[in-house]
Parts: sequence; C-alpha cells; structure tokens
Amino acid sequence: MSMIILAALKGFTLSLSMIIPIGSQNSMLLSQGINKNHHLMTAGLFILYDAFLISLGVLGGNLILSANPLLFTLLTWGGILFLFTYGALSFKAAIDGIKTGKNKIQTPKSWKIIFVTSLVVTFLNPHAYIDTVMVIGSVGGQYSGEAQIYFLMGAIAASIVWFSTLAFSAAKLSVYLSKPKIKSIIDSMIGLVMWFIAWSLFMTWLET
Repeated sequence: MSMIILAALKGFTLSLSMIIPIGSQNSMLLSQGINKNHHLMTAGLFILYDAFLISLGVLGGNLILSANPLLFTLLTWGGILFLFTYGALSFKAAIDGIKTGKNKIQTPKSWKIIFVTSLVVTFLNPHAYIDTVMVIGSVGGQYSGEAQIYFLMGAIAASIVWFSTLAFSAAKLSVYLSKPKIKSIIDSMIGLVMWFIAWSLFMTWLET
C-alpha cells in the first residue's frame, strides 16, 4: 500500500477517534436531529468548521495556538461559561419532561440562532482546538507534499462521515428518541457531558 494511501487512512482513523467521543458538537447535533430542526445544516456547519480547524493545524496553526497562553485562557473561560449554561438548560429540559410526563412543545429554532450557537459550541470549546489543531495538526505536520494533502483529506473525510451519519440517524430515530422518558435521559446525559467538559476545562486551566 502506497505512502499516500496510508497517510489518508491514518488521517481518517485519527480524526474519527477524536470526533466520536460525545462532546458539545455531537450533543447539539443529536438534539437538532431528534427535533428535526435544521439538523442537516448543523451537520454541514460542523463539517466546515472541522475542515477549517484541521487544515489550520496541519498547515502549522498548532504552533501559533500553543505559543499564545492568553488566547487559550480566554477561550477556556468562554467555553466554561457557555458549557455550564448549556448543561443547565439541558437539565431543566430533562426535569420538565419527568414532571409533566411529556415533552414540552419546543418552538423550532431559526437557522440564525442555530448558526450562532454552532459557532459558539465549536470555537469557544478549547477541546476542539486541542483535538483538531494540536493533536491532528501535529501528526499531519509530520508529513510533507502529497502525503500531507492525503492525510488532510482523510481527516476531513472522517468528519463528513461522522456528522452526516449522526444527523441522519438522530432524525431517523426521532420517533423513539423523542419519547418523554428517553428524551429526559438524553437531555440529562447531554447536561452531564457539558458540565464534565466545563469541569475538565477548569481543571486544565488550574494546571497551566
């Protein structure tokens, strides 16, 4: 197997391993898919954001980020505040579902609100930079020429495959996932994930 094919496969598998663990992007896309509220647009935006961040990392942006502690601190605290609020709203939705025994009718969010939220979920989450710019970028930076381009394409392809699959699957299973008890469990899990990420960001900040 040629070097460029191996580079593409490495980019794909590494990127997929970074994306699959549930985080703020996956949680938001799961919610939008269950509600069938601009879920394909949300998936498309996350693919574009990941493609940008991965490209930035592979082409040397990881060096800039690691050398700017003030920028990383601002991103960390912005992410902590947003994730804590997002988690609290998820817990509130879960409690409301348990109390009433039925889902509260949600007004579909406009594409503008979803667009802004997707930006915040991605670019105010330091983990996104660590996974894409620093980890994937540092590995991709070890390649050169065609091999580096194929590594980059493989990494971006993983993002396309994962977010598309998650969006379609959530929408396809929305009839089951939107049942009151199941929806409350999902909302609780999303809340826990958001607060765990916020806590891990805070601990990371203390250690720096």
